[in-house]
Amino acid sequence: MSSETAIDDVATPAAAGGRVLIFDTTLRDGEQAPGFSMSRAQKLRMACALADLGVDILEAGFPHASPDDFASVKAIAETVRGPRICALARCQPGDIDSAGRALANAPRARIHTFLATSPLHRQYKLQMSKQQVVDTAVAGVRRALTLCEDVEFSAEDAIRTEPEFLSEVFSAVIDAGARTVNVPDTVGYTTPAEIAELFAYLRADVKGAERVVFSSHCHDDLGMAVANSLAAVAAGARQVECTIAGIGERAGNAALEELVMALRVRAERFGGLETGIRTQRLHATARLLAQITGQPIARNKAIIGENAFAHESGIHQHGMLKHRGTYEIMRAEDVGVARTQLVLGKHSGRHALRERLESLGHALDDAALDAAFVRFKQLADRKREVFDADIEAIALGRDPEATGPWRLTHLHATSHVGAQASASVKLAHEDGREIGEAALGDGPVDAVLRAVSRAVGHDFSVHEFSIRALSEGGDAQGQAAIIALHEGRELRGQAVSTDIVEAAALAALEVANRIERVHRPTVTAVAATA
Repeated sequence: MSSETAIDDVATPAAAGGRVLIFDTTLRDGEQAPGFSMSRAQKLRMACALADLGVDILEAGFPHASPDDFASVKAIAETVRGPRICALARCQPGDIDSAGRALANAPRARIHTFLATSPLHRQYKLQMSKQQVVDTAVAGVRRALTLCEDVEFSAEDAIRTEPEFLSEVFSAVIDAGARTVNVPDTVGYTTPAEIAELFAYLRADVKGAERVVFSSHCHDDLGMAVANSLAAVAAGARQVECTIAGIGERAGNAALEELVMALRVRAERFGGLETGIRTQRLHATARLLAQITGQPIARNKAIIGENAFAHESGIHQHGMLKHRGTYEIMRAEDVGVARTQLVLGKHSGRHALRERLESLGHALDDAALDAAFVRFKQLADRKREVFDADIEAIALGRDPEATGPWRLTHLHATSHVGAQASASVKLAHEDGREIGEAALGDGPVDAVLRAVSRAVGHDFSVHEFSIRALSEGGDAQGQAAIIALHEGRELRGQAVSTDIVEAAALAALEVANRIERVHRPTVTAVAATA
């Protein structure tokens, strides 16, 4: 059975059984958050990545919100294959009709219509009685069904709605034909025990409950969105609404990657429930979102953060070298991270230093390792993190904080609209050589990296480049970081400057200097270290 068919089968009103449907709303609820707005082309690119990830339902947007949102949903519906393409609509004829038109060419579509149900919203936002709310919800579902066979109804602010009235509303919309009923914690107010109790009540009390999929949509205002979603699943929810990296209104939504990996790692706690997510694509999908939105992922973010599979403590590193299960509950490779990182710093131990030296091609005897470890600790006390270039310098008997053998003496870069950028550099070597080179590139940074590579005579390909501000204002310092490949080895360089092109050149030069040092004979240097 193809994955596409499997998705279609489980997206029916029948209970999903052993499958938890992943309803991704990164492009709708996530994009509504300040700072996460995306263009139409960016949304389409992200939608393709989410389809490759294996989400079951992809909420593409809110078509009636703006002409551009309509066009984005329409483009995704016509292009993306795999998940059901969903569009949001209030229980208003104009909204529902816009959603129907935007989804007209989707092979599998869903209209997601919603209406607030809580006393607070009924009184102050809607000015509706309970009966008016029921009648409006039913009318919205029925209208949506004339345009799309799959309709989901959400009771906005469900958590603060009287359970008996929520049951009444759900019973009515199920009778009208809704296939999925969603219980949103719109303001992130609930707790795991409370939401579990509500789902248990609804599944027992709602008329026609056996014909629909119950869904959970949790916000993170109290930091419990994932915990609440998992509690809902344990209580019978078979669809969770979530976003990549937990982006969304205010504090955000339940994070897709956390939900999926929690269900996988702790499968025994959830009766072996599965998702259709290709977890090896989680890291890449999150990185794409960060690239598109320009919003970095926090280093300590679970599953996809830079530190999620990084260890600095010597005790942890020693344990990891013996058996990775001592300090990791999942494999880095399972979420798309190439490998676990043993980050060297002041808390690291001798075992981690030996492992890193060996991975860099330096086999030191015990006496040399002891001497290297002393120098390493001295350096680590002065630096937040010790990089491979520092370790190599220690192994080669050099000052880790010294620069060279190459240094930058001249840099000139230009860019042109509609044409390639150009850059020229001059480098001086400690042996007295001076070399100048020029290159063209897709931009000034690319041109500079090419020129540096030519000047030093070592080919290395840059496969990751990043820049981040270290301060504020027009004269802010920027830190450039590159990851390059040379002869199958991954090399890192970083540098700081108020000029990002200069920072890129200096980062590339750090990589070039590492290559230069490694190509020198190491026997004498190791002896000197000892």
